[in-house]
Amino acid sequence: MDYRRRLIDDVLDEALPDLAAIALEGAKGVGKTATASQRAATVLTLTEPRTRQSVAGNYDLVAQVAPPVFIDEWQLEPQVWDRVRQAVDDGAEGGRFLLAGSAGIAPGTRIHSGAGRIIRLTMRPMALSERGIGQPTVSLRQLLAGDAPISGATSMTVRGYAEEILRSGFPGIRDLPAANRDRQIDGYLARILDVDLPENGIKVRRPAMLRAWLKAYAAATATSADYTKILDAATPGEAEKPVRTTVDVYREHLLRLFMLDPLEAWIPSFAPMKRLTFSPKHHLADPALAARLVGVGLDGLLLGEGDCVSVATSTWFGALFESLAVQSVRVYAEAMGASVGHLRTKSGDREVDIIVETNDRRCVGFEVKLADTVSDSDVKHLNWLSEQLGPRLSDRVVLNTGPYAYRRADGVAVVPLALLGP
Repeated sequence: MDYRRRLIDDVLDEALPDLAAIALEGAKGVGKTATASQRAATVLTLTEPRTRQSVAGNYDLVAQVAPPVFIDEWQLEPQVWDRVRQAVDDGAEGGRFLLAGSAGIAPGTRIHSGAGRIIRLTMRPMALSERGIGQPTVSLRQLLAGDAPISGATSMTVRGYAEEILRSGFPGIRDLPAANRDRQIDGYLARILDVDLPENGIKVRRPAMLRAWLKAYAAATATSADYTKILDAATPGEAEKPVRTTVDVYREHLLRLFMLDPLEAWIPSFAPMKRLTFSPKHHLADPALAARLVGVGLDGLLLGEGDCVSVATSTWFGALFESLAVQSVRVYAEAMGASVGHLRTKSGDREVDIIVETNDRRCVGFEVKLADTVSDSDVKHLNWLSEQLGPRLSDRVVLNTGPYAYRRADGVAVVPLALLGP
């Protein structure tokens, strides 16, 4: 299969000549191995028993083989991290090591943080612009700079967005026929819960409860529903529910495997805004996983089927569309070193779905609407945010499903999600 270049390739091409060690982190199947292998003279795959045994018997091996060295699933032998860090301290040249991990280290394992020696990059499933479905015409980088031209047209339809949600951004899944794609996603979820958790030192005493909780978490996609509400949804009618500490353990382990990818609350540090919530919005690594866990297919999405944990979500399709938008914006933002969050007041009267912020505190606010038209009520929170932040807010954008990108008379940009790019 031909390699499909990703945005993170540009980041790696810029960073590798100067940085001795880079760690690619993200959920299994996002493409870390394929991307890192493009740049390696030696590949050490620790899921292969003989390679793992060789490395475990001689950690110096990682510094002795021909560079650039790619160490895949390094967390299976955590001492590898410290050996790479030591090599960096000893003066390893730029581009010497690439590491990839689909999980954090097992609980109780202690290693050096690697701060200042090993640079961590997150790799997510493919954003819309990476999937080859069209050519973006609106740039996030230009939106942040405050000089973005807003124009362009797309043939992408509401049905097309639903199909993209279900196809997923996982390179090895999205091009399969629909029936086999569903089987592959089922197998992916089963492997995470039944194989990867135990392989990474996690013992699950109640597997059925974990699966029920994950399904309920999926149903809370794009909401900030509290964990008690999610637990209640996972155990309807049960008098004896798992204690909160058990649920926290589930969440911790699934975060460590990058299965959960919550969007943290945005809290401005230099212009504090009062009464903001600190609760994250819930997202899985890919909205296709959430769709499969909840069990609503293409026709069901288009007909408005699917139960949500929170009444704050208008429809299940709307929640998944927002998750798709968040996934894409995160890929674009992180490629330029910007951060992404969401804003919600404690009273719930103000909410902005996505806020992207650069290191110099320039921001862009996004609302996400599963609709092809935009009304004044759809932009009121963006206009409120502009009043709060003033010139720090470089632009205001509504991401929707319409055919055209344009600016409203009030200056808000209306951009079909398919036309947004890096």
